[in-house]
Amino acid sequence: MGIPLRQAITIGAYVARQHLRGRKRYPLVLMLEPLFRCNLACAGCGKIDYPDKILDQRLPVADCMQAIDECGAPVVVLAGGEPLLHGELPEIVRGALAKGKYVTVCTNALLMEKKLDLYQPDSRFNWSVHLDGDKEMHDKSVCRSGVYDRAVKAIRTAKEKGFRVNINCTLFSDAEAERVANFFDSVVALNVDGITVSPGYAYERAPDQQHFLNRTKTKQLFRDIFRRAPGRRKWPLFQSGLFLDFLAGNQTYHCTPWGNPTRTVFGWQRPCYLLGEGYAQTFKELMEDTDWEAYGTGNYEKCADCMVHSGFEASAVVDAVRKPWKAVKVALAGIKTKGAMAPDIPLEGQRPAEYVFSRHVQQKLTEIAKAEAGAEEIAAAE
Repeated sequence: MGIPLRQAITIGAYVARQHLRGRKRYPLVLMLEPLFRCNLACAGCGKIDYPDKILDQRLPVADCMQAIDECGAPVVVLAGGEPLLHGELPEIVRGALAKGKYVTVCTNALLMEKKLDLYQPDSRFNWSVHLDGDKEMHDKSVCRSGVYDRAVKAIRTAKEKGFRVNINCTLFSDAEAERVANFFDSVVALNVDGITVSPGYAYERAPDQQHFLNRTKTKQLFRDIFRRAPGRRKWPLFQSGLFLDFLAGNQTYHCTPWGNPTRTVFGWQRPCYLLGEGYAQTFKELMEDTDWEAYGTGNYEKCADCMVHSGFEASAVVDAVRKPWKAVKVALAGIKTKGAMAPDIPLEGQRPAEYVFSRHVQQKLTEIAKAEAGAEEIAAAE
């Protein structure tokens, strides 16, 4: 696996401490989105269709540091939007590292070369470059030609400067197993430190609704990909073995959305990074007042096909700590790619989807208008 031993030990010890304290729910990774604005408009993205007044919002450094302290997770992932558009991102990264966190910046890499000198290599700092396959696959995914080449160039430059660089790859229904395997081979040749792979989540507001994977197709696709791994150069998959085993249909996991809590310009997002159906003002409120049982596969229609790492990686990590022999078995024997799959969660009892996006947007716009009016009154009084 591509996870450094030191990081794996740190996270394992953290999980063990939570169990010893009897905590049922706790975070592993803070998903920190300091802005929604992006310099791409990908067809599969549901993060950028906000009015300009909201896209212009930024979380200040102080709010980001408070979120890191409130949450307490050992890993901080800075996402968006495109986080490199945030003028104070270098200070946020330095602040998170100073607090002893493992920090990842997710980026489409269009600005990465230009911004590299604002950051310093660190064993706890990763760049995570968005690459959804080879040149043709990726440029199609992001709806702009030339992005793949710029991303690869940025990866090479970052590696030359001594940075750790991962790639994150989202797969859709048109993905072909052999082509994906060849793509993994190509990024290994770039000397990347890790590969994160996940099936795409069907954002309700994404322009392209035709190419998201359902659970059956997801499992078969990942079996077909992993079947091609033997005999190739080792893929440094930056994920737990049991989560990858889950993607191949060999584990039955319930989602643990509190494992990857999300802080955005709206507040703490309920229930998860992918699904915004309400917001809490504090992390404590998020954890204690969210009706967690109302969400997840089998509980809510929007979650039916989700198998994304932000919902299930924490489930796999907790399982590995509770039953380490399962993780050892996968590590030694590899991921099963043939035979019966683990039973899936039945969907008969799930509640129907609710559509609340516009309500939250209007509420935020009202807050912005009040803040602007207050600022104007202060300026006029001066």
